[in-house]
Amino acid sequence: MDTRSTYSANARLCPPSSGVQSMQNNKRVALVTGANKGIGLQIAKDLAKEGFAVLIGSRRLEACDAVISSVAADAQAVQLDVTDAASIAAAAKHIRKTYGRLDVLVNNAGVSHAGPQSRTPEQIMGETYLSVVTMDELRAVYETNLFGVVAVTQAMLPLLREAAAARIVNVSSMTGSLTKNADPSHPMRQYAGSYSSSKTALNAVTQAFAIELEKTNIKVNAVCPGFTATDNNKFMGPGTVEEAAREPVRVALLGPDGPSGKFTNFEGMIPW
Repeated sequence: MDTRSTYSANARLCPPSSGVQSMQNNKRVALVTGANKGIGLQIAKDLAKEGFAVLIGSRRLEACDAVISSVAADAQAVQLDVTDAASIAAAAKHIRKTYGRLDVLVNNAGVSHAGPQSRTPEQIMGETYLSVVTMDELRAVYETNLFGVVAVTQAMLPLLREAAAARIVNVSSMTGSLTKNADPSHPMRQYAGSYSSSKTALNAVTQAFAIELEKTNIKVNAVCPGFTATDNNKFMGPGTVEEAAREPVRVALLGPDGPSGKFTNFEGMIPW
């Protein structure tokens, strides 16, 4: 059954018992999109260790069955397809009903391409250059990596405004840095194409939200987790998910004097 546009408050993994719910209402609340595996799952685990009530956003609830217990006893799965307006609205409604606010939103869901999974890394790279990528694939990448972030952020903003000090963390990529890509010696510039351009656009969206919200209690930043071994790159990346989660979690925990509208990795600032 296609669950992309459905959500049930009584679905398995949602919601917990009343005793646990009372405890969760006293915790900070974090939503991580695309969190049923990879970097998103590790971010969810690390935020749970920091004392958050963590919501694992996933297009398919059943994808969380094998992993939710590894996050926390009070973790919840939320059906959330970032490309589906009804799914986003239902998730926001559930969060408001269960918690009344949202303290941290990690926009982690992303895709490196939208073609056949059988393609080799070399084929993916060759077929996602902007000179040859199909419009259907390009639109699909942007729908998740860019428009999905805007849509989820818009839906969650009323909940984030209810928090004392909310944080939005957009998981970007150094491949989206225009400054880096303009340098002929930069090794990642060879990957310029549909994915990298979607992350460049995401960086612009991050900055725009940060400027709009700079006089509020909400900080908005973009982070690069590094080239990490995930199924998005067919596990070619040398980094581990534990390493990749460090910067998103650090930025999610920024104090009142922390920056907003920045692009960073574990080494520091990345130029736009």
